[in-house]
Amino acid sequence: MARFFEDYQLDEITASRTRTITEADIVNFAGLSGDFHELHMSEEFAKRGPFGRRIAHGALIFSISTGLTIQMGDADNIIAFYGVDKLRFTHPTFIGDTIHVTKKVIALEPKGDERGVVAFETTVLNQHDQPVVVYQDRVLLRRKPR
Repeated sequence: MARFFEDYQLDEITASRTRTITEADIVNFAGLSGDFHELHMSEEFAKRGPFGRRIAHGALIFSISTGLTIQMGDADNIIAFYGVDKLRFTHPTFIGDTIHVTKKVIALEPKGDERGVVAFETTVLNQHDQPVVVYQDRVLLRRKPR
């Protein structure tokens, strides 16, 4: 069930479902973004790099995290994605890794009678519970009708 602004509580933590990163994800993202860096596309190049094998694009993992967030069921009352801060890529994500998202409410800001902004501390974790992407994001939500 979609939640309104008033349904969120400070320090509340929620988690998404999981998703495994595939070769197709990386190839399709490279095609969409134009980022064909060899760390993502060439196994031989990546073997000589700092991670020893190909890695997923950080921007891909961030993008997938936004999709996992929407799948958590609050999309009906979201008016807009309101911003992102402090985006950091903390650990590489490899083909075959399974990620999920945790979101902690860090601020609630009413914006009049009809809207409010919820701020989150968002962490994308792999199957070993290692953070791979962390950021703070905000969404503009509908408030409950009076």
